[in-house]
Amino acid sequence: MSGPLSHIKVLDLSRVLAGPWAGQNLADMGADVIKIERPVKGDDSRAFGPPWMKDADGKDTSEAAYFCAANRGKRSLTADISKPEAQEMIRKLAAKCDVVIENYKYGDLARYGLGYEDIKAVNPGIVYCSITGFGQTGPWKERPGYDFMAQGMSGLMSITGSPESETDRYGVRFGVPIIDILTGMYGTIAICAALAHRAETGKGQHLDISLLDSALALTSIQGMNWIATGESPGRIGNAHPNIVPYQVFPTADGSVIVACGNDNLYRKYCAAAGHPELADDPRFATNAKRVENRAIITPILDGIMKRKTTKEWCAILDEAGVANGPINTIGQAFEEPQAVARGALFDIPHPLAGTARLIASPLRFSETPVEYAKAPPVLGQHSEEILQQELGLSADEIAALRANKVI
Repeated sequence: MSGPLSHIKVLDLSRVLAGPWAGQNLADMGADVIKIERPVKGDDSRAFGPPWMKDADGKDTSEAAYFCAANRGKRSLTADISKPEAQEMIRKLAAKCDVVIENYKYGDLARYGLGYEDIKAVNPGIVYCSITGFGQTGPWKERPGYDFMAQGMSGLMSITGSPESETDRYGVRFGVPIIDILTGMYGTIAICAALAHRAETGKGQHLDISLLDSALALTSIQGMNWIATGESPGRIGNAHPNIVPYQVFPTADGSVIVACGNDNLYRKYCAAAGHPELADDPRFATNAKRVENRAIITPILDGIMKRKTTKEWCAILDEAGVANGPINTIGQAFEEPQAVARGALFDIPHPLAGTARLIASPLRFSETPVEYAKAPPVLGQHSEEILQQELGLSADEIAALRANKVI
């Protein structure tokens, strides 16, 4: 079976993470994604190492693990967009594509004749997705933007970290570039929706997706808590602002996460913990009361949880049907039986590494499953192939482009 987007061709002009993440999602779903990269250096993230992918002998290759996280399934074509020949080449490719993804600063691509209006002129049905730090409108539209900035400026860092920690007083950045990834996901959703709209109307459109907009949306329940109270939430560490108990507890030899998402689960937890009386205590009988009396109930539960090991608590709570889990390292997480059973990792042939081990897409389709047809490309790996197949250029014409440093 072909993927659900196997009829779609994408021109990916983006770099680093947010745009490439959207492109990778589309490639996972079967789209033919042509990645445009600068000659010699390529995508900025090719230099984001170490670590590097290793070959069969365990030696470092030139491929950064960072780059490989967001570029599987694509074909790489090098092009120097400052040169008119490359600009014309890209416009001709865009004329044959369904989607363009770009994450240049506001107005940058228009200077090269590659902005939305330029591409729309040669392909009125194009779905053109612009990903920027702050969007195509507003007083900050020309500012550069990065994930870290968006995490801080959106307020997300102000609610992340331990309230007792002096080093966390300015907030804590998430452990991966969560806003870049989220923005890439929003970009994917918008592209798929725009393609569905085009299928009905024949009309393409310009998608304006920004890091700050995505980060503000991610404030979600905490943003609504501010709206409801007029007070900005603060840091509460691993506790939940609206649910108790829904946090990390210390155990005899480590810690365990306990997530009681409703009063019924809380009663089951109390019974499993050997303290059913806590379920009937009027101070704790409902979630609202437990949130109000968080400072009272938390030390009580801390004392109870310290009496057994993490493994013992996981077994007890599993038996009781109470959501729980350990805090794994990355390695432990991928070695969990469930992760193995779900195929969280897969191997694919790679021109330099021999075999590349990659993290699987979380998308699961019953009729059009995700297929991993291509490893993250080596820089310019498909230049000749793309120029011959898509634009009909001869070997001599391609050689001339290379000699003139267009590709």
